[in-house]
Amino acid sequence: MTTTTVLVGNPRPNSRTATAGLAVARHAADAAGLPDVPGPDDLLDLSRIRQLLLAPGPQPEVEASLERVRATDLLVVASPTYKATYTGLLKVFLDLLPSGGLAGVTAVPVLVMASAAHTLAVDVHLRPLLLELGATVPASGLALLQDAVPSDGGTDGTPRLDGVLAPWAGRSAPVLRAAVRTRSAAA
Repeated sequence: MTTTTVLVGNPRPNSRTATAGLAVARHAADAAGLPDVPGPDDLLDLSRIRQLLLAPGPQPEVEASLERVRATDLLVVASPTYKATYTGLLKVFLDLLPSGGLAGVTAVPVLVMASAAHTLAVDVHLRPLLLELGATVPASGLALLQDAVPSDGGTDGTPRLDGVLAPWAGRSAPVLRAAVRTRSAAA
């Protein structure tokens, strides 16, 4: 069975970032030909464990979260754009992974931003981090303007958001399908 996880690096729960991440996961899973539609149970919201990330010693919830991202097939990594890059919360979490800790994981980097001036940040900052951790990142990252994402913390995309994601998913389908199929065959 192929799994999808949406890793959200927003320090606030029920964020636009989570909404965007779930919408991207639905489009990416469909483009990859995965049978299950990602939903709220596939969300790993770091705001829920932020107090534990810098605590001394191993924390069971953090360890379980790290194992979850290592074991997933399709990982959507979503963060708001802070200071023209991803959040420190996301970086602290990902720094807990060993070198190559995401080997075999197909990742989709996503940044939600207030200004299009930061569009390149997703491929200049977040994508290289995921590659450094060993993830396969076959498609371009997604830079989403926050105005296209519902602000109510809901999980349903809007027509405007879907209008951005559908063309991306269409372009990315062949590489996502190949990357996820490779992981599934190796398992």
